[in-house]
Amino acid sequence: MSDLPFGFSMPNDPDDESGRHSGGSGAGSGRPGGGDSQGPGDFPFGDPQQMANMLRQFADMMSSQPAPGSGGGSPSASGINWDTVKNIARHTVSQHGDASVPPHDYAKVEEALRLADLWLDQATDLPSGLQTAQAWSRSEWIEKTMDTWAQLCDPLTSKTVQSMGRNLPEEMRNVAGPLLGMVQQMGGMMVGQQAGQAIGELAREVIGTTDIGLPLAGEGRAALLPPGVAAFGEGLGIPDDEVRLYLASREAAVHRLYSHVPWLRSHVSRLVEEYASGMSFDVSGLEDRLGGLDLTDPEALQEALAGGGGTEGLFQPEDTPQQKAALSRLETTLALIEGWVATVVSDAVAERLPQEGALAEATRRRRATGGPAEHTFAALVGLELRPRRLREASVLWEKLERERGIEGRDAVWQHPDLMPTGDDLDDPDAFVRGRDEGLDLSALTDDAPEAGEDEGDDGKKGE
Repeated sequence: MSDLPFGFSMPNDPDDESGRHSGGSGAGSGRPGGGDSQGPGDFPFGDPQQMANMLRQFADMMSSQPAPGSGGGSPSASGINWDTVKNIARHTVSQHGDASVPPHDYAKVEEALRLADLWLDQATDLPSGLQTAQAWSRSEWIEKTMDTWAQLCDPLTSKTVQSMGRNLPEEMRNVAGPLLGMVQQMGGMMVGQQAGQAIGELAREVIGTTDIGLPLAGEGRAALLPPGVAAFGEGLGIPDDEVRLYLASREAAVHRLYSHVPWLRSHVSRLVEEYASGMSFDVSGLEDRLGGLDLTDPEALQEALAGGGGTEGLFQPEDTPQQKAALSRLETTLALIEGWVATVVSDAVAERLPQEGALAEATRRRRATGGPAEHTFAALVGLELRPRRLREASVLWEKLERERGIEGRDAVWQHPDLMPTGDDLDDPDAFVRGRDEGLDLSALTDDAPEAGEDEGDDGKKGE
């Protein structure tokens, strides 16, 4: 599976071999086939009739080749049928075998999640968030997380699909005419097929429902995948039971946070949507990239649109100020979530699991370098959900806990306006001092005291 997003690659790719960033690979202007001459009638992409024929052939090919395992259901706003995506993902998993979870493994996971959740009672002021504790097969993980994948991916994939028609040069749009809608529909089919394959591959490697920093099956539905747990522990030399309990603690901690911070899920989703709304696509090099294609071969065009064969995709997103700002806010939020989870789990298990330090470091490496979940999500939507400032966030939460205690640390989650920013990660001491200098945590809640009243519990926290 390619690490490139659907139909495009990120700008300034160091592996870019198209020559676009170094002045082009061929002499002259990079017209199709090389050279400086243009096609008939000065149309920059060759014979207009050839282009029209190519588009029709491409449409015929796609309409005659339904995606494997496709089923019912209506396409989403992005043109992707997520029922079809789910079926393709399940098919991808079944090709490698996907046995049901044996009863004894199920019992071990359930017991680990329940026990870890009890340990967390002493490490956080937030109450339990577990409604169910289960062990899932890979197919069950796909079935129960697909709604969240659709919600997260739709804003981004819709931009990609729309770009297949809207960002074409004027000359190509005039030739394609009504076929542009067909191009976008076919793009949705291709994106959906790649999404299904990517999610299916991801299901073979995930640990539970919270690998990307939010509960993919919804708040309270905690689960671990025994094969993923076993893969995480390989080579660590740590007993399986200890690995399972540590990972169960992380799973349970994320569910506590999302279950009792009602604004958090919508906040993360909104940041993803803001990132999508800022996406812009570079078509300046489209001629160069089309120049190496046989435009009469629809299969070659399909591969180029998908960025296959290790090549740059035809539609390439550019960084925009809006996109960069949204990405920075999203990465800060993910780092704060991950840092809080790491701090709470460490408090809960430090005296119970002898290898807690090694397990924590293995987790940090997995998250910081981009584990399977991050890479697959990046391939799906052109966005990495990675907490790049995890260590800084962990330091901030630890300082808050030392200065304010567990209750004061967790009170920061009461309202998004109380949350640290990227600048606060640079200077956590200033953030902690600012809280101590009289910021009333109840000012943004329904429990704000009337004028002249004592500050109550919040005032005591600042003492």
